[in-house]
Amino acid sequence: MDVFLQIFFDGLVIGAFYSLIALGYTMVYGIIKLLNFAHGDFYMLGAFIGYALLSFFTGDGGLNAGLLGIGAVFIVTMIIVGLAGMGVERIAYRPLLTAPRLSILITAIGVSLSLEYASMIGWGASYKVYPIKLPKNGLEIIGAQISFAQIGLIVLSALLMIGLRLFIEKTIYGKAMRAIALDQAACSLMGINVYRIISLTFFIGAFLAAGAGIMSGVYYGTINFMMGFIIGLKAFTAAVLGGIGNITGAMIGGLVLGLVESYGTYYLGGSWKDVLAFGILILFLVFKPTGILGAKEMERM
Repeated sequence: MDVFLQIFFDGLVIGAFYSLIALGYTMVYGIIKLLNFAHGDFYMLGAFIGYALLSFFTGDGGLNAGLLGIGAVFIVTMIIVGLAGMGVERIAYRPLLTAPRLSILITAIGVSLSLEYASMIGWGASYKVYPIKLPKNGLEIIGAQISFAQIGLIVLSALLMIGLRLFIEKTIYGKAMRAIALDQAACSLMGINVYRIISLTFFIGAFLAAGAGIMSGVYYGTINFMMGFIIGLKAFTAAVLGGIGNITGAMIGGLVLGLVESYGTYYLGGSWKDVLAFGILILFLVFKPTGILGAKEMERM
């Protein structure tokens, strides 16, 4: 029982990262029907910008700003990457919104490669060690150990997801997003600034992915310029699993995928981790492409 619960806690942390990134996929797809395959690289960008700022504030010779400074770095990094997401939408995607789907899909791949190799040029190809380390102490629950760091990451991820849910349901911008997802042309005729809402959607998606990137860097301790590629595909799997275009589905899909990976790694071996994730993607695309909570009909790319 203690091992089973230990794996469960580990899976929740991984699943929380997947959920935060999957939300960006599902929000963008829900509004403009774009599969933004560059989205995983905002996760990577958040990890690297967080690394640079944390090195300045907390590293040797830094300002040693403490928890308040770390919190400020966390927020500033997410805002910077959110603005980068808006910039990518404005420069790369907006001119192609009326173009064939293949054009915008190829552009997304090009944006992904550009972000990856720009990061490699800026920070180097080697792994970087994150400048802060999490304490190992924690709680024992029915024989299983959960660290305070894991608790903090899970709670922080949950707060971000709850905040997004409240934003979508309670604010005028969230209501505009839901309206545009239903009928973009009608919203434009009613005076809603569609392009502004699309930009805001990209900001929020990149903002959340950056948060996951910083938390991942702190949790695992190392980062690399290619770290967004595989996790981006897995977050896409989570979005498909939950029902791409459905926010609650993205959250559930990420948590389910994290738990499946965690238990699969323990019982089958680490070599099965990616096989399980992408096997789930294939199965859902073949047998239930709408996912767990998705709409009855989904546009095919």
